[in-house]
Amino acid sequence: MSEKNLVKIKHPTAVSVCSGLELEGEALQLLTDATTPADYLSQLIEKELYPDAVRFLAGALPKREATWWACLSARKGLNENSPATDTQAVQLAEAWVYKPTDENRTKALAAAEATRLKTAAGWAAMAAFWSGGNISPVEGTVVPPADELSGKAVVGAVMLAAVQNGPEHVKGNYQCFLKQGLDIAAGGDGRSVQ
Repeated sequence: MSEKNLVKIKHPTAVSVCSGLELEGEALQLLTDATTPADYLSQLIEKELYPDAVRFLAGALPKREATWWACLSARKGLNENSPATDTQAVQLAEAWVYKPTDENRTKALAAAEATRLKTAAGWAAMAAFWSGGNISPVEGTVVPPADELSGKAVVGAVMLAAVQNGPEHVKGNYQCFLKQGLDIAAGGDGRSVQ
């Protein structure tokens, strides 16, 4: 993989992405000042440091693309037995991705809260809400979200989706989700990756 492939990641180095990320020791040891984001992701995936790869990619992608990745991950776990709140949370997060208006962003909050933030779908919706704008519940008070909040919600969505159908599927889920995320980072939509 080369950095030319990951056109959505605008950071010149992996180090420039890592501020505020909670990476584990082995992942931090791989980090050098000259490592590109693409090379760093390759190393993390090769060493099967999947949670760190998810954290890094969620922090490296723009918020809209990262939220789309969260939606894809959460949607993989939806089925006919899924609560309606989960389906609605993914749908409203996707609505924000398709049309990133403040109205769509705000609707995603109610959907996230309806899941009680116990599911990947809820965290995908929270990623949309924390993407920007005002997060204050107090009328007339403007509080923008911290820049890293949306990425942290994406991490929550992807990680919960990876573990939701049993320990025997965790590795395969991480591999699938990271392929989707890399496709998104390369300018694709992640849907063709299975």
